Amino acid sequence: MGGRDSLVGGVDLGGTKIQTVVLKNHQVVGSSRVETPQTGADAVLAAIAGSVRTSLEVAGDSLSDLAAIGVGTPGTIDESNGSVSNSPNVPGFDAGPVPLAEELSNALGGADVRVDNDVRVAVRGEWKRGAGRLYRDLLGVFVGTGVGGGLVLDGNLRLGRGAAGEIGHTIVKDGGRHCGCGKEGHLESYAGRARIEATARKWQAEGRKTRLFQIMEKKGRDRLTSGVIAEALTEHDQVAIELIDEAVWALGIALANAANLLDLEAVIIGGGLGDRLGKPFVDRVAEAAGPRLHVPERPPTFLTTELGDLSGAVGAAVLAGG
Repeated sequence: MGGRDSLVGGVDLGGTKIQTVVLKNHQVVGSSRVETPQTGADAVLAAIAGSVRTSLEVAGDSLSDLAAIGVGTPGTIDESNGSVSNSPNVPGFDAGPVPLAEELSNALGGADVRVDNDVRVAVRGEWKRGAGRLYRDLLGVFVGTGVGGGLVLDGNLRLGRGAAGEIGHTIVKDGGRHCGCGKEGHLESYAGRARIEATARKWQAEGRKTRLFQIMEKKGRDRLTSGVIAEALTEHDQVAIELIDEAVWALGIALANAANLLDLEAVIIGGGLGDRLGKPFVDRVAEAAGPRLHVPERPPTFLTTELGDLSGAVGAAVLAGG
């Protein structure tokens, strides 16, 4: 049994899943993954608490041993009280504020709760416990439904005025494809899964043939998940190939620009799509970035994540002291 000073929980809250871990002496000793309830904030909060309890059971520990919990969540976070608002992908969190830290602490025996942006905690996880351990200047890019990023500069996680690392909304083509944020030509417009799906639907409506949506139905999905896209690639679906080619192109431009500006040591690419497509995808992005580097003989090291889909939950635990 670990004492309260060594047992820390971490929660990665997303619109479709809640991933939790329990760390003891910096090691994952329990984990749980549940679907995010779609019925509102109260149900989401209850599911988070239940998932933490399950992780504790897997670890063979009890709630009284839990010192602190970190939570990574999309949305706007009020650091003064750990409340969350403006998170449209999490049911009930779209307006807010939702008193996430207070409610979760009450549900889990008064444990200390810290809350931060989901991508920033995932970058923290890879930096402290994963692929970024050797580096002091790195960019973490998480390619999922959207494209998020986090910066570590001179050994410190860069916060800026709250939006540092938002590489998904840097411009790769002026006047280009519409982004989910309403603007045009952003990296996320080409590499984010939601915009990849929107473009695939548009192309199909224009008469282009694709197996993407048949694969989606076969897998029982209601969206083009990373797994659906990966299977379409193995079937040499031309629409899927072209869409991923465009994602690689856009990432190559954006990451070369970031490396040129910041002289980064490393770039870590993760998220649902990044993790699913893995090293071949990351290697293609590195190849696309190469000719655009100002100092090509000294490129950043391009890496996959080490923690995979646990990056966010582990990073949240690190945030809380784990």
